Amino acid sequence: MAIFLLLLLLLLLVSVVSGEERAFIGVNIGTDLSDMPSPTQVVALLKSQIVRHVRLYDADRAMLLALANTGIEVAVSVPNELLLGIGQSNATAANWVARNVIAHVPATNITAIAVGSEVLTTLPNAAPVLVSALKFIHSALVASNLDSRIKVSTPHSSSIILDSFPPSQAFFNRSWDPVMVPLLKFLQSTGSYLMLNVYPYYDYLQSDGVIPLDYALFRSHPPNKEAVDANTLLHYTNVFDAIVDAAYFSMSYLNITNVPIVVTESGWPSKGDSSEPDATAENANTYNSNLIKHVINNTGTPKHPGIAVSTYIYELYNEDLRPGLASEQNWGLFDANGLPVYILHLTGAGTVFANDTTNRTFCVANEGADLKMLQAALDWACGPGKVDCSPLLQGQPCYEPDNVVSHSAYAFDAYFQQMGKSVGTCDFKGVATITTTDPSHGSCVFRGSFRKNGTVTNGTSLAPSSNDTSSGCPPQYFCGSGSLTTSVIIGACVFLMTAVFL
Repeated sequence: MAIFLLLLLLLLLVSVVSGEERAFIGVNIGTDLSDMPSPTQVVALLKSQIVRHVRLYDADRAMLLALANTGIEVAVSVPNELLLGIGQSNATAANWVARNVIAHVPATNITAIAVGSEVLTTLPNAAPVLVSALKFIHSALVASNLDSRIKVSTPHSSSIILDSFPPSQAFFNRSWDPVMVPLLKFLQSTGSYLMLNVYPYYDYLQSDGVIPLDYALFRSHPPNKEAVDANTLLHYTNVFDAIVDAAYFSMSYLNITNVPIVVTESGWPSKGDSSEPDATAENANTYNSNLIKHVINNTGTPKHPGIAVSTYIYELYNEDLRPGLASEQNWGLFDANGLPVYILHLTGAGTVFANDTTNRTFCVANEGADLKMLQAALDWACGPGKVDCSPLLQGQPCYEPDNVVSHSAYAFDAYFQQMGKSVGTCDFKGVATITTTDPSHGSCVFRGSFRKNGTVTNGTSLAPSSNDTSSGCPPQYFCGSGSLTTSVIIGACVFLMTAVFL
């Protein structure tokens, strides 16, 4: 009995730890747009992209109201211009919390407050009151019994870390020790985390060719090309991990070893001027796609493998009003109309940011898939899956080419579209895959296509309604009693796990 209880306790501890350490991807929402979408439009985009964590650069009331009852976790911010007042007055801090936090919870799921932004490097005259500001804000949360659910921290530029490679030799700029030491002790005592802005793009630019582009973009390279920390023999395959570990080592030199890190900003610009040749859509896509997969995989870093490094991508929209080089206006994933600047290379609809708002995602047969498995999946889609496969009949628009690969592609996509492109609906036991290339051909128009001729008119569903008991199965296909259903459900569950962890 004692052994059983011990094992049960260990299982509970493991589940608690794994639950606490699961990493997330969030997004920053800047508002320097000449045509800023309304808060309801912003929230609609977040929902369509399965975004569950956002960071605001203020505590805009309209945005917080729009985020109410969505479940989206929100990090609000104290702007730098308010920092001096809050850092010098407990009452001012309490008033700010009352107006911008207490007035909105619990309907709006506020989980963090970022006090200022890169204060040490952009507003050094406010540095002496930074820790006081954090403490005053936290005290106001304690008074309202919100301190256990809302963490307080302040984002730092990674430039406060000196001698960042090898990471084991890194340390915080010693001139900021009078701020960093009490700040880290505050984070430690309140169970909060170090907020760090990590921009491999700038590290790459400033290295004058020392840092390879592939290393900055998370591109894979052979082990003999990896950067090795000679002191720890840890191998680094990307700049992001090296910077995060440099921060861990910097904290350890100040005897702080149990404060986690959340990356509050990271991204890559999709466009630049003539002096910014590496600010391209291809590089931005590569970086952000690889970053998302790296974080959601819970890869951790070489120093702390498997330890979550949750990250907010910079940023949701291109901000055309930002001053400076062309790259400054082109960090966004979307334009002001909610159209993607590029389609991220992510596996599976339902993954954060994997849903294409241009409706250009389709489900087709995997190249080289087993033909018997394709036929079985096709039978299921046209039977229990309730796809209207009549366009595949002889003489109908999608009959040619008359082969299982072409027919299954049509059926898979019809099922995928009718299920709202939800997680696991483009798997079919591994024989299906998602593509952004429209597979429509001739007069055969797939459901997700913008084309109006052929079998689809104005996006009208070809699938039977959820109340329709007919299978929509052409007579030449075997429509079994659902023997494939279990395997498809299992496949969907496996796909869900894959979509979450890729």
